[in-house]
Amino acid sequence: MLRLPALFTVPGDALAGAAAAGRTPGARTLLAIGSSLCLYQAGMALNDWADRAEDAAERPHRPLPSGRIAPGAALTAAGAFTALGLALAARAGRSALTAAVPLAATVWAYDLRLKRGWAGPAAMAAARGLDLVLGAAASGGRIRDAVPSAAALGAHTLAVTAVSRHETRGGSTAAPLAALAVTSCVACALAPPARAPGLPADRDGAAPLGLPGLTSAPPGGMLRAALAFGYAATAARPLAHAALNPSPPLTRRAVGGGVRALIPLQAALAARAGAPATALLTAALAPLARRFGRKVSVT
Repeated sequence: MLRLPALFTVPGDALAGAAAAGRTPGARTLLAIGSSLCLYQAGMALNDWADRAEDAAERPHRPLPSGRIAPGAALTAAGAFTALGLALAARAGRSALTAAVPLAATVWAYDLRLKRGWAGPAAMAAARGLDLVLGAAASGGRIRDAVPSAAALGAHTLAVTAVSRHETRGGSTAAPLAALAVTSCVACALAPPARAPGLPADRDGAAPLGLPGLTSAPPGGMLRAALAFGYAATAARPLAHAALNPSPPLTRRAVGGGVRALIPLQAALAARAGAPATALLTAALAPLARRFGRKVSVT
């Protein structure tokens, strides 16, 4: 029910938020990660509770319809995880709690009301963006500095969530095509620009525009480029397959690829913010997610 492999996509939100705010991860960042994990688990439990009737018809093997977990236990777990997540955010500071409260409200609103309507993908995107902002706030940085990274993360999440609406029935070509376009745009925004030889680069590895003789990016830009490519490769291939053949299995695979792509996306956002150590730490979560994903589905 709690989808262990998907948990590895959560710490990168706070780490990318800290990097975007120009902060080195510290004890309060760890508290933000703990808060994010709890709120994510609350969403997983609440999702299964809200979907128990639908799952009984379409996915009877799921924990609630199969009888392995009682509905009341799932709802209780959702409430307990939410309370613990807010308590950890409060320990990280008032700014962190200010971000965690709307995050928790968005999680509950999505699962109980919004996910079947037109606002569902937008709500899920807002939750991911707020999770990144939570990391920035807990780390003591300015929240507005994290807004561009939160927007990139939210755009990817919105696209993948739109595809996920068809994972049990399939049949949609438009959703994976649109997600593929979003993925391409985000990857291009993450890739470092080329620079002219002999000119000093700025903190993003970019030289002044309009000059001839452009060359490859500096070492920091190489890491950023590699992570941007890893993000695009993880998300794009299954999305392309789903667009060509929108069957339920390929659509589910596209959603799984989109979820796994969150880790290289978070790492690339940290690298773009000039935090290579944080980027590498985030990227190291990908093998763990892949390993556990062979045993438990991320969707």
